[in-house]
Amino acid sequence: MKKNILFIGGSLNQTTMMHQISEHLCEYNCYFTPFYAESFIGLLTKIGLLDFTILGGQHRKNTEAYLAEHNLAVDFGGRDREYDLVFTCTDTLIQKNIKGKRLILVQEGMTEPEGFLYQLVKKFKLPRYFANTATTGLSDMYDLFCVASKGYRDLFINKGVRPEKIAVTGIPNFDSVDSYRKNDFPYHDYVLAATSSNRETFKPENREAFIRWVLEIANGRKMIFKLHPNENFKRTSQEIKRLAPEALIFQKGNVNQMIANCAALVTQTSSVTFIGLAMGKEVHTYLDQEKLKKILPVQNGGTSGKRIATLGRLLLNLNSEELKALRAGKKGKIRWQSEKALYLRRIAEAER
Repeated sequence: MKKNILFIGGSLNQTTMMHQISEHLCEYNCYFTPFYAESFIGLLTKIGLLDFTILGGQHRKNTEAYLAEHNLAVDFGGRDREYDLVFTCTDTLIQKNIKGKRLILVQEGMTEPEGFLYQLVKKFKLPRYFANTATTGLSDMYDLFCVASKGYRDLFINKGVRPEKIAVTGIPNFDSVDSYRKNDFPYHDYVLAATSSNRETFKPENREAFIRWVLEIANGRKMIFKLHPNENFKRTSQEIKRLAPEALIFQKGNVNQMIANCAALVTQTSSVTFIGLAMGKEVHTYLDQEKLKKILPVQNGGTSGKRIATLGRLLLNLNSEELKALRAGKKGKIRWQSEKALYLRRIAEAER
């Protein structure tokens, strides 16, 4: 019988990454689910108190619409069958029904800085989701962690992630920026401002100062604002129109294609900053560009999904003794270690 694989989505970025990986595992039964939670967190989700997260709100709507549009097999919460392998884009929360499963964590994009909340979580062993993506990789409840670049590999190791669990594969959506240059977005040579949903996630925000900064950078050039999918569109568009009435505002659309056509990119704390830097665009951001350049996702022509899928296939085909040895951290010559090392070596040689 075919083995079952569960792909856990979340934001549209996470969900599309999962879909791209699944396209290289067609010999298995592939099922998808929006991000979900059980127990108390699940209850908060049901009553709408977590609609600002990937558990609900616009993120959930976008994921469900995408799954339906692409006719993907859905198993909400992975409840209807047993799974032999699970892929997820976050381990800030690991669901009870996937604990102990063969699990691959895929980096979703940029991780947040190790700020005050991150330090509190580590010191007092608080739930990882309090510090959001800053705690990515710290659960140690996965068998493999696929990351965007060697720079990110070093960053995660410095945080305490076990080196033997990390594979530098690149990540879908960030591994082929040149592919976005060919598009039908009708505008060119503008200043693009990509906003973040800071207010929706209870982070500090001075939106008026950001808009005025964009105006200063534009200095008379055409402006386009691409809003974060989770933002309050009505409120944000009114704020922009008050200060920049000539600006175009998009709630939907392919932001990567918009970046490809822009003359300059302005961001707050968004992962799309990577796209602008990798394209060599004029970039203005709240983030440290020199640090970002050290961790830029590898550009491998869009092969990250296939690379991750191949490692998933290797993990899936381990027997129980090999899996036990892997999880115990044994360094013996089990098949996983030798095949994984050989595969990653071939990737590195191909990229030289």
